[in-house]
Amino acid sequence: MLSRTIAFALILMFTAAVRADDVPFKLKIEKTPPPKELNESIQKILDDQALRLMDEKGEAAITIWFRTTIPAQAAEEQIKNGLTYREVPQTTFIGAVQFSQAWTDFRKQKIPAGVYTLRLAFQPMDGDHMGTAPYNEFCLLSPAAKDVNPDTMQPKELQELSAGAPGGTHPGVMLLFPNNKPEPEPKLVAKSNGIAVLFVKRELEVKGNKTPLGFGFTVAGHSTSE
Repeated sequence: MLSRTIAFALILMFTAAVRADDVPFKLKIEKTPPPKELNESIQKILDDQALRLMDEKGEAAITIWFRTTIPAQAAEEQIKNGLTYREVPQTTFIGAVQFSQAWTDFRKQKIPAGVYTLRLAFQPMDGDHMGTAPYNEFCLLSPAAKDVNPDTMQPKELQELSAGAPGGTHPGVMLLFPNNKPEPEPKLVAKSNGIAVLFVKRELEVKGNKTPLGFGFTVAGHSTSE
């Protein structure tokens, strides 16, 4: 019985090691100002602590800055039960990302190197999108030069703005995984099908009060349905 337990523990250790190796980046936290490509009104609401994802050469591949506090709308009961992405208004500005090299989004679209804003969006519940992703919450990427106001906008306006990221007709997308029990420090986690998720804990502001919400940003991997 003991040998079986030891064998099982070794299997778990090996699996954990393999999964850690599956993450294509190393996470580094650095204090650095947001890029100048962003409008000044956007720069000033971003945290100067950035999350850098380093490639195998030790160079920054993806750098993300988050909004210092994210506005949300929720009743007391919702706050007590735990907030979700759905309490954050759609198109809310969440942060900004800089790709040092071309990046492939969850829809397998190529996003050129550059600086982009990240705004919350919910996938339409229609036949065109059924089964294309395990979750319905995303951040849409928009070119920094075109997204110059941190205020919310109409969802259609955001979709059109974000289409400029891949240079087509469909928005550039970053799938959001649920993060119901956020840890104090950011971490990278390998999922199935080559997906890597950056889990972070951020503060929401609801009626003047701050409450935490976990985010899970898909930084590598894509849908298998397309």
